[in-house]
Amino acid sequence: MPLAQLITAAELAQRLHNPDLLILDCRFALEDPAYGGRSYREAHIPGAQFADLEKDLSGPVIPGTTGRHPLPDPEQLLTRLRQWGLDGGSEVVLYDDGPGAFAARAWWLLLWLGKREGVYLLDGGVNAWREAGLPMESTTPEVQPGHFDGNADDSMVVDAARLQERLHSPELALLDARALPRFLGEVEPIDPIGGHIPGAVCVPFSENLGSDGRFLDAEQLRGRFDQLLDGKSPQVAVAYCGSGVTACHNLFALCLAGYPLATLYPGSWSEWITDPSRPRA
Repeated sequence: MPLAQLITAAELAQRLHNPDLLILDCRFALEDPAYGGRSYREAHIPGAQFADLEKDLSGPVIPGTTGRHPLPDPEQLLTRLRQWGLDGGSEVVLYDDGPGAFAARAWWLLLWLGKREGVYLLDGGVNAWREAGLPMESTTPEVQPGHFDGNADDSMVVDAARLQERLHSPELALLDARALPRFLGEVEPIDPIGGHIPGAVCVPFSENLGSDGRFLDAEQLRGRFDQLLDGKSPQVAVAYCGSGVTACHNLFALCLAGYPLATLYPGSWSEWITDPSRPRA
């Protein structure tokens, strides 16, 4: 079964009464951290529960050491997933407003803990759901705790020290998911220093989507990444972004295109720049 799977709004609507279905609302806004919870309370897909990027899907920030969204403690995340009702046989649907950037972070975390079957991103997110005229609700569902058991897979990540050792390897494909102006350091609205890790290629996650806000098809994505990888093996590719969130969108898109799961540098640019000895471009 492929690691990256999409589900349409119509398909999800047909599965809403599946007792094994777990829906997580992952809406978030970097400029307004309370946006996601507020939007969830106002209206969400029936049966969905809210997964907050900073409270649930990230660990505590240590100034001067970590990036803006470090990985959560695996045991704490497992506890939260069980509270939401996650079992080994659960079918999980993740969504945000539409682009899938925050939903993809939740997808990657589930893979990291060993949940690799039956996990879907809602293509087009809640925007697609609304466009289809499907119902919303404002009540928080009551759920029975689940019993999912998993372990963090450290092979899926690379830390800053190991990445720095690999920077001069001609085989390394380093994919930066941020928009070009941030990659070039021309604009930096979030982090104190602009630029990118030397040798990286700018791979804006937004270009994995069509003009309708849905993911490009597998053939289109493969053509995109074939060109960006430039003959390098995706098995040695490393994805990063500003804080390890939108990089997961590129990892999802790579898998949609038929590539194997590449490695994530979770600390990303916001962690990289905490150490002035690390090179910057």
